[in-house]
Order: sequence, then C-alpha cells, then structure tokens
Amino acid sequence: MSFAVGFIAAVVFAVLAPVLQFVARARAWSLAPVIVLAIAALVSHLLGVLLGVLIVPQFRYWDAASIFGFGVMGYVFAFGAVYKSVSLDILLGLAERPEGTAPLSDVVERQVPALFRGRTGILVDGGLVEQVDSRFAATAAGQIMAGRIGRLRRAFGIGDTGLYDFGE
Repeated sequence: MSFAVGFIAAVVFAVLAPVLQFVARARAWSLAPVIVLAIAALVSHLLGVLLGVLIVPQFRYWDAASIFGFGVMGYVFAFGAVYKSVSLDILLGLAERPEGTAPLSDVVERQVPALFRGRTGILVDGGLVEQVDSRFAATAAGQIMAGRIGRLRRAFGIGDTGLYDFGE
C-alpha cells in the first residue's frame, strides 16, 4: 500500500506542477521554473507522506518515496528536455509553417537569433552575464556558476560536445 501512496503523490505532482507553472506565468512570479517544480515536488511529497501516515497502518516511507522519486525524476527529465530547447523550437517553427519547410538560411537568420537573444536575456536577468557595449561578459556570479557547471560536467563525464564551443 505504501507504493500506491508514492504513486498517488507522483500523480499529484504531475497535476500540480503544470498548474503552478501556469499560475507563476499568469501572476508574473519571479521564480525560475525549476524552483516552481521544486515547490510542487515538496508540496506533493508532504501531502503523500501525510496521506500515508493517516491511511496506511504500517506506512513504509522509503517504499512510497522510491515510487514518488521515480515519477518526479521522469517528469523533470521530460520537462527539461522540452523547456527552452533550441532544437524543438526550430522544429515547432517549421511545423507551424503552412508548407512545413524553410530554407536553412531562413532558420539561421530569423529564428535562431531570436532564440539566443531570449537565452541571453535569461542570463542577464539572472545576474550571470552583463552587457558591456556590444559584448557580453560573465559577472562574478556567472564565473562562479560556470565553475560549478564545469565541475559537474567533469563529474558526470560530459566532455566538450562542440555544440557550444565559443573558443574562437
């Protein structure tokens, strides 16, 4: 029965997370989407534990938590794969065209710059990058974050993919 409680809590999370994302956008909360997901996970987890304690005579927390954690991780993985994905935005842009096609030059000249301006805006708004004349520079906070990301990439065995090699 504890596994069922974990499943119910995961379903609550899967329902609560998009609702909170919608409310955050509608009310212009200054919370990053990942923080909203963390809030949804915390609330749904606490509700699941409360439910388990109240209705299951021999509630086994770790059984419930394992199912809940698996469900939340799957959701967050899927969310991360589609959130702010440049590749998916390009695909959606192509699919929305009546003919469903576009020359590569059109995609590169019109769609990609807007996508990257949006991503740069996120970095500026987050205080990680600042504009200096016509160039961008990492702030002190950005340097710290870049160091952390570099250490995480090494820890996960992620090498240089070449995708974002701005060495030139």
